[in-house]
Amino acid sequence: MSDQSNPYARGGGYAQNVHYGSASAQAAQPPAQKAPGAPVGELVKDTTTATFAADVIQESRRQPVLVDFWAPWCGPCRQLAPALEKAVRAAGGRVKLVKMNIDDHPAVAGQLGIQSIPAVIAFKNGQPVDGFMGAIPESQIRDFIAKVGGKDDGAAHVAEALAAAQQARSAGDLQGAADLYSAVLAQSPDSVEALAGMAELMFETGNADAARHLLDQAPEGKKDAAPLAAVRAKIALAEQAAAIGDPLALERRLVANPKDHDARFDLAMIQNARGMRMEAAENLLAIVKADRTWREDGARAQLLKFFEAWGPTDEITLAARRKLSSVLFS
Repeated sequence: MSDQSNPYARGGGYAQNVHYGSASAQAAQPPAQKAPGAPVGELVKDTTTATFAADVIQESRRQPVLVDFWAPWCGPCRQLAPALEKAVRAAGGRVKLVKMNIDDHPAVAGQLGIQSIPAVIAFKNGQPVDGFMGAIPESQIRDFIAKVGGKDDGAAHVAEALAAAQQARSAGDLQGAADLYSAVLAQSPDSVEALAGMAELMFETGNADAARHLLDQAPEGKKDAAPLAAVRAKIALAEQAAAIGDPLALERRLVANPKDHDARFDLAMIQNARGMRMEAAENLLAIVKADRTWREDGARAQLLKFFEAWGPTDEITLAARRKLSSVLFS
């Protein structure tokens, strides 16, 4: 960034009269309440004048923080935002992004002498160290992130990106998670974790056919990898449950006859499909405890399929597996 365009390469001087856009431009666009794009976990967030010190100055002592100064009436800001957020997500934690609406919070931008937006300033160790102005191409954004956050060191950053994707999913940001999985697959097409994550997202959003197609794209030799097998099992279980019928009718059958293992088994399938995993496990465990010979040990076999779909380290898998061991070996 040249000294002429660098808002903080002025010996620390503050601009007293900052013009971010014409009065007519500001009047033409009603102010928005949120920055363009959705926050993704802790990687992307909005800030205010009051929280700037904690969100940027203090946080930048732990890792680089990019600050995107924007305004609702600024077209280039809205053009830059999606590419900037995508690149930050793809960086997998090497940098964080903080967004500041200068219409609502003009003081910090004024102190930095920013006179045009969008402006992205990188902070390290509590100080602004680099930046750029305008809606630059995504490739240049990636280069800028590599410059301030360090180049991607391969496996470590893939792991960070996968962790960030899981965090985004937990926060309900499915698009953010999908962007992260896509970024990982662009760099590591044979990542079974990213393939599984993307396929699971597709399935959970109602596109089972696309999920199956993606799973079929797994490299030879990895098609049966545990993460991919877990997604296939989840799809199969959901399809089985969809064909079973009314859970209320099954519950009424169990009230009338607690030994109706067929009804209990079918209810467990529906409960699992609805996310009631512990309830599903308890029903199958009840069958195993009552009659190991039912359907040739079918309840235990189905419970093992649940474990595969839930994952070996899942909390409910571990809890149900302990209970199963207790039933089998008591």
